[in-house]
Amino acid sequence: MTWFKSYFNILLALFFISTGFNQSLLLAKGEDPKLHKQEVRRYLYVAVPGIRNYLGYGGHGLLVFDIDNGHKFVKRIPLQGYKKDGSPSNIKGIAVSIALNSVFISTLEGLQRLDLSTEKIIWEIAYDGGADRMSISPDGMTMYLPSLEKDFWNVVNCETGVIITKIKVFDRAHNTIYGPSGSFAYMADISSPFLFVSETKGHTIIKKVGPFSHGIRPFTINSQESRVFVNVNELLGFEVGDLNTGKVLASVKVEGWDKGPVRRHGNPSHGIGLTPDEEEIWISDGHNMRLHLFQANPPYQQLTTIPLQDMPGWITFSIDGKYGYPSSGEVIDVKTRKIIHLLQDEHNNYVASEKMIELHFQNGKIIAKGDQFGLGRKTLK
Repeated sequence: MTWFKSYFNILLALFFISTGFNQSLLLAKGEDPKLHKQEVRRYLYVAVPGIRNYLGYGGHGLLVFDIDNGHKFVKRIPLQGYKKDGSPSNIKGIAVSIALNSVFISTLEGLQRLDLSTEKIIWEIAYDGGADRMSISPDGMTMYLPSLEKDFWNVVNCETGVIITKIKVFDRAHNTIYGPSGSFAYMADISSPFLFVSETKGHTIIKKVGPFSHGIRPFTINSQESRVFVNVNELLGFEVGDLNTGKVLASVKVEGWDKGPVRRHGNPSHGIGLTPDEEEIWISDGHNMRLHLFQANPPYQQLTTIPLQDMPGWITFSIDGKYGYPSSGEVIDVKTRKIIHLLQDEHNNYVASEKMIELHFQNGKIIAKGDQFGLGRKTLK
């Protein structure tokens, strides 16, 4: 037994020497060895009430779900955003700044910034003309914030909430995408058949894409910023535009399903997303409570349909493209088309929202973020 103890002690000593050497090497490189022990955790952040002001879809707050643990509920982060009568206001959009480690929530009246380290509201600002679904620049410092269906967008400093400038459009500012290049922002006015394109250096409109067949509702773009896929009023389907030439390339109708009345949005298809690999387009069907799937390249072949538990009004995807997230609360396996989970809060109530975003954390800081719009990611690093 004596020789065994001696042998064991030698091995133990070698282990500690090796560990000390590795940590010394990391410190010599200016790296904290503790950082290498922290795993990356992936969460889905869901803002509610994210379907009008209906509290029956998860109540009020920012709900966090663990993507790597079956999308189980983790916690509820309190939010502000109240009407004058004290009831929670409609949440209109959600966006994230990695640089500021902050999530931004827009409501009918304004905007709040929440620090994700402390989970406290840093500021809340009410803007003249209200606020709608916004988008943030890739560097996390500038926001394009539409008014609440007025004729302008506010360009906002993300750190302070101060308005940098205003951009006039046609009549009813609504959905916004800040392009992944950071050079352009794309702005949809419900009353206009044109998509407005702003260059973000001077914040001026430089072109229009269209005209599409009707006013533009939700839309998405590919990672190269060469194609835009849009829902338009009156169409159960989608249309395609060329972001370089400004021309409309295609109008695609859903086959085999009738267009009928919808409970919200007043539009047959309100919700469109491009899978991160840019192979498929998923669109909402509010009347038939389904998602319709298409190839994302000509001739835009219709692939299948997925029934949902409630009316969909939005669709986005996980960063890796594995999961689809319709606003009706399902988690869909993109490959198999199967519903694998239903989002539920701490009281086992079903959660549904049109405002959700994926965040990756390491050491308490955001290191990667998804997007509420279901943007293409094929050429992004």
